[in-house]
Amino acid sequence: MPSRQHFNSMKYNIAVIPGDGIGPEVTAQAKKALNAIAGVYDHTFIYKEVLMGACAIDKTGNPLPNETLAVCKKSDAILFGAIGHPKYDNDPSAKVRPEQGLLKLRKELGLFCNVRPVKAYDQLIENSPLKKEVIKGTDISIYRELTGGIYFGIKELSEDGKIAFDGCSYSVEEIERIAHLAFIEAQKRRKKLTLVDKANVLETSRLWRKTVTNLASQYPDVALDFLFVDNAAMQLILNPKQFDVVLTENLFGDIISDEASVIGGSIGLLASASIGKENALFEPIHGSFPQATGKNSANPLASILSAAMLLQHLGLFKEAEAIEKAVEKSLELGISTEDINTENAFTTSKVGDFIVDYIEHQQESNMNFINIHMGQSTII
Repeated sequence: MPSRQHFNSMKYNIAVIPGDGIGPEVTAQAKKALNAIAGVYDHTFIYKEVLMGACAIDKTGNPLPNETLAVCKKSDAILFGAIGHPKYDNDPSAKVRPEQGLLKLRKELGLFCNVRPVKAYDQLIENSPLKKEVIKGTDISIYRELTGGIYFGIKELSEDGKIAFDGCSYSVEEIERIAHLAFIEAQKRRKKLTLVDKANVLETSRLWRKTVTNLASQYPDVALDFLFVDNAAMQLILNPKQFDVVLTENLFGDIISDEASVIGGSIGLLASASIGKENALFEPIHGSFPQATGKNSANPLASILSAAMLLQHLGLFKEAEAIEKAVEKSLELGISTEDINTENAFTTSKVGDFIVDYIEHQQESNMNFINIHMGQSTII
């Protein structure tokens, strides 16, 4: 185990929203990973667990209770599980819905930037519907604007119910604040930024292209290119390796990020971050998956990787890397849930136990790891 004296001890307040369905189960494994990090690197994570979603409606009648919002505003970061329940999903007439809680939280905290990493792990390439030679080496970071555009524009329905209208608007300020983050991320990676828009048709897209082009002079080391969204959707399938950082508006980002999610072979490994000026929320993208609730079979790796993104946001990069390496090792050794390892599946909690073991025994993570460590591992 690394010596504590090599690291600066830090203390952070983490708001934890387990949410609905498998949310509590996978979030528990992410907390286990964070606790292991705290032990090895001499940090302190103070958790405050709060309600949001269907569980909050059941207990308070409100999908986002005031206490939850207050705790989130005061936290250094938010770890979120999942939201949604069949009794609301199957009732479109329900006026109070779990999803309203998450939308309100994003708005109240000003979480304007959604970050979605998409990586093709070598161990899962065979699980992808795309050809191995096409996706091998894919490593994309998608930056989606989250609080503007058509989702939050004017919505109208004519009195006779025959004409509907959804307005889409963006300001230079809204575009610049996320574009700066995307450029900075590109500087840390392979120094390429692709703006996805529809500037041949939409005025908002033309403003995006003009604004981002003007900002590019501040980042001379980053190569900027442009793709119309229809072509970008095609290129993601034809040659996903060409992308480094992708920047786009709310609606296009919603579609592009979900399309990209199938590249890696398992939605159970996809984490995300929603970032504002003062707050940030980290969550897996897989949803509440109610069919698996309570079965200890859901893949916790996306939630655990969300915890790694949380650490990166706090500036704890070595700590985040330790989690990422643990996830890669679990895939390499086949220590995975049934969505990945159909023949010899491990439970949700056992996968979490392995991640903890790896973090706490990093010095044994060489070629002999499986021989030396598996016998004493808590996964057995």
